[in-house]
Amino acid sequence: MKTLFFSAKPYDRDFFTRQNQNHNFQLEFIDEPLNHHTAVLAQGYDAVCIFVNDSADAEVLDILAQQGVKLIALRSAGYNHVDLSKAKELGIKVVRVPAYSPYSVAEHTIALILTINRKTHRAYNRVREGNFALNGLMGFDLKGKTVGLIGLGKIGIATAKILLGFGCRVLGFDVEKSEEVEKLGVEYAGLDELYAQSDIVSLHCPLTPQTYHIIHTDSIGKMKKGVMLINTSRGALVDTQAVIQALKSGQIKYLGIDVYEEEADLFFEDLSDKVIQDDVFMRLLSFNNVLITGHQAFFTEDAMLEISKVTLSNISSFIKGGELENEVH
Repeated sequence: MKTLFFSAKPYDRDFFTRQNQNHNFQLEFIDEPLNHHTAVLAQGYDAVCIFVNDSADAEVLDILAQQGVKLIALRSAGYNHVDLSKAKELGIKVVRVPAYSPYSVAEHTIALILTINRKTHRAYNRVREGNFALNGLMGFDLKGKTVGLIGLGKIGIATAKILLGFGCRVLGFDVEKSEEVEKLGVEYAGLDELYAQSDIVSLHCPLTPQTYHIIHTDSIGKMKKGVMLINTSRGALVDTQAVIQALKSGQIKYLGIDVYEEEADLFFEDLSDKVIQDDVFMRLLSFNNVLITGHQAFFTEDAMLEISKVTLSNISSFIKGGELENEVH
């Protein structure tokens, strides 16, 4: 099975090459992202393996089909970057990794909350310069605070468990209710109630037409003044311009994000010697109460091992025929 990996980084090559010892597939890795310019590189390959910022829209899928590609293997849980209707029309199967490690993202969510609250990133830099003053570093106790989680899938539940351990009251919103969630002590709430009562709002839902810009001017206006907003899910859940205005007014006092709506041209690359052209992103960076990481929440050894195992297992299942357990319809 000849498979071409787009947007492949050294860690992708390492984990997938090691895991491939159990399969002996023909794997090729390139740094280039998948788009309508690079799709022709898949000529002669049976499958392509892509990541979250690759594009598999209708135009790209047409080109892939012309090259003979029959399978798109996502090394991610999200699939909003794939035109599933077009893929079905072309007879291209799409498979994903539905749950590589919810703990990796949940724990990074907590890391953002703790860091931006206790300002450990700023304290680290101060101490290295011999500055041991505490002015500007005051935080708050998490115990007793109300945290609203939008999305209670595997990641949301893992996040809730950690927050409950801190002594937080956890409110949750999801389109489906789960007995497991209620047994944990999470209180289901409507969005308006969640916004009104939460000291911290954290996003853990997929990007769909219904959740696009779920955080916008109106929803932010319903939140407590001085709220902390955390997003480790998908960048387009948040209207960035609305968030910037809320940061300026003080409605949002803390912002921690691992994803960004226009991240495709930024994240996963070393741009330290270049001038970043995204003015909105640079405006976000100018706030001292904003903490941004570059889509690294998933990035643990455990998660990478699971991603490589499941992805190659998905390819193996495709070769054998029959029903694909992790197919995206």
